[in-house]
Amino acid sequence: MASGESQQAQQNWRYCGGQIKLWREEAQVSRQALADEAGYDYEYVKSMECGRRRPTLRLLQTADQLCGARGKLIAGHEFLKPERYLSYVEDYVQYEAEAVVLSSYQPLLIPGLLQTEETIRAYLNTHFPPLDDETLEERVAGRLERQSLLEQRSKAFTFVIGELALRNQVGGVEAHRKQLRRLVEVGKARNVTIQVLTFEGAGPELDGPFVLLETADHDTLVYEEGQATARLYADPDKVSTVVQRHAMILRKALSPDESARFIEKLAEELCPPS
Repeated sequence: MASGESQQAQQNWRYCGGQIKLWREEAQVSRQALADEAGYDYEYVKSMECGRRRPTLRLLQTADQLCGARGKLIAGHEFLKPERYLSYVEDYVQYEAEAVVLSSYQPLLIPGLLQTEETIRAYLNTHFPPLDDETLEERVAGRLERQSLLEQRSKAFTFVIGELALRNQVGGVEAHRKQLRRLVEVGKARNVTIQVLTFEGAGPELDGPFVLLETADHDTLVYEEGQATARLYADPDKVSTVVQRHAMILRKALSPDESARFIEKLAEELCPPS
């Protein structure tokens, strides 16, 4: 089962996958025949029938036709539409939208609120197990939609980005040049501060990425995300530790003006397309 999907989504996968299998067996259609007709391999269809993967519209349409379901299998697609966000991200997205101050530290990746569409797609294309096309498009749309928060001038955003993230040419040279230029452009907004943390020995930055959110009531929350899970917490002692860590990182980072020049220089150094 794909990690990060809600329990309801997983139940829907299992139910619709089971219905495909029941109709297929009743019509005496082999799994291999269904796979061949739909253009999938055998194991991929098996995963969808067993509920480990979300049954795709193409599989539903093919199975419906082969098994004579007369639209009954296709109707299940309404309950299989991909979720815009992973289940463990949903709470964070809600608080992110309501926060008045957001302070992010990301050493390895360009923060989602600052990614170009090319960068978003490049990151999502590396997802394992691979996302189906419909889910990928939904996730791209969700991330782009969140970026409208930057236009709310009453909110303040501070991003500290590690040098490695800025040098990693995700999506290729031209896409990365476009990404770097977007960082410079977004950083000109009066409510957005972007700073670069260059390679420099050991320090609190090695403890990993985080986001600090300040609510309208001036409560502070911390969001930390891993490979397959995340946590959002407001425990005062734990929050205080991250706030202090953030302050130390800010002291080590380049100033906003120095950061803009650093990013512009990286963009200029990229080899022009042949």
